[in-house]
Amino acid sequence: MKEEIIISNHVDELPVLAEKIEELADQWGLTIPLAMNINLALEEAVSNVIFYAFDDEKEHDIKIVISLENKNLSIEIIDDGKPFDPTARKQPDVSLPAEDRPIGGLGIFLIRKMMDNVTYNRHNNLNTLTLLKNI
Repeated sequence: MKEEIIISNHVDELPVLAEKIEELADQWGLTIPLAMNINLALEEAVSNVIFYAFDDEKEHDIKIVISLENKNLSIEIIDDGKPFDPTARKQPDVSLPAEDRPIGGLGIFLIRKMMDNVTYNRHNNLNTLTLLKNI
């Protein structure tokens, strides 16, 4: 099973994406906790693209490709923003008090905790962040 969702780089697209994920989870028979984790991971990843990937005010498409095959869930987030590999960031030290931690970096940390594998690729001027979950 495979679904492709295209949204624009506007923050008001996030609730639209969440609704589509809930519909897809229902169609595919995914559990509510899994659907919630998918939504949270996507919100973190896609909001980073919306807020930081583009240096212009133009409208850009963000493509999300979700597939489920043999209990393997794959989510690809594809954008034409500036190159950025969130997986290359150093893991935040969550043992430090919040006021002593640098700003940022918790989104990819959360995504890594919810997913089994997170990879980044840059090809043909496109960023692709791939999230994998065994269900």
